[in-house]
Amino acid sequence: MTEATKTVCVRHEAAEAFVATLLQASGVSKQNAEIVARGLVQADLRGVESHGINRMPSYLARIQNGVLDPTAEPTIKQVTPVVAQVDGNNGFGFPAAHLAMETAIAMARTFGIGMVSVKHSNHFGMSAWIVRQAVDAGMMSLVFTNSSPALPVWGGKSQLVGVSPIACGAPGGEDSIPFILDMAPSVAARGKIHKALRRGDKIPTDWALDGEGHPTDDPEEALKGVMLPMGGPKGSALAIMMDVFSGVLSGSAFAGGVTGPYDMSKPGDVGHFIIALRPDLFVSLDDFRQRMDVLYQRVVGSDKMAGVDRIYFPGEIEQLTERRRRKDGIPFVQSEIDALNTEAKKLGVAGLQVVP
Repeated sequence: MTEATKTVCVRHEAAEAFVATLLQASGVSKQNAEIVARGLVQADLRGVESHGINRMPSYLARIQNGVLDPTAEPTIKQVTPVVAQVDGNNGFGFPAAHLAMETAIAMARTFGIGMVSVKHSNHFGMSAWIVRQAVDAGMMSLVFTNSSPALPVWGGKSQLVGVSPIACGAPGGEDSIPFILDMAPSVAARGKIHKALRRGDKIPTDWALDGEGHPTDDPEEALKGVMLPMGGPKGSALAIMMDVFSGVLSGSAFAGGVTGPYDMSKPGDVGHFIIALRPDLFVSLDDFRQRMDVLYQRVVGSDKMAGVDRIYFPGEIEQLTERRRRKDGIPFVQSEIDALNTEAKKLGVAGLQVVP
């Protein structure tokens, strides 16, 4: 193990404060900086490092290149009593998505359901943190987004649709955990390719094709090619669905028009689609929670296939990881800490402190 690949740990409170300070030094308001920081650190806590604070150098580069407005505030327009639209105004996607879910929740409390479309946004990190916002408010939710082209449509060979996550959630019962699903329609999220490149790791050969259309274990070559959809035409169709609901419907970019967070050429113009609904629309809340308990127990108590020690509910592994990392700290390799502290030095703020 080299010095650069040595693992160190950071307290989640320190990571949040560090990211918020970096963003405020870059012109982001205190409130928006704290929203972005929470979203990124939640990803690291849940073990989704591909969408954690290591995204900061690319976010800051977008500000510095003038393709993301750090001072932008999302604005909202009410369309019907249960439908609204947020304009991200080319600011960070995190505050736009947070406002959208906050609005959807408020409508759902009154009318049972709330739907919000978001346009002219940017990357909003891990979808599960927005689902968690709804779960914490006692709501069920659907969270869609589109993203920059990385997948071919089934039968094609060029990048056209994004590795756009499908996410949803529901509160748990008294004896179960919340249901939180956050999955990409590809074999792996594209952020995992960037993470492997950053850490000098290889990737499984079934994740992506290189620029010549061959399987590769080299993340640098994979980023020149295409990601592979899960389930062949099924994954491709799900990625197209994200474009329909997030891009076409919202008035944002679609069909390969979204700009990714590592592309400094133009604004992202990402679209999101968010729904919140009360879990007591069709059964009482007590009944709903009891039914969730039954579902959880039947899932985790299922007969196990050979070689399996434990069956997990969707989102359970991430919740266990979060519990552990809140106690022990979030692991990073030293090269990642160095990259973040380089950004801090540029902005004249204190570096990220690791756990002694």
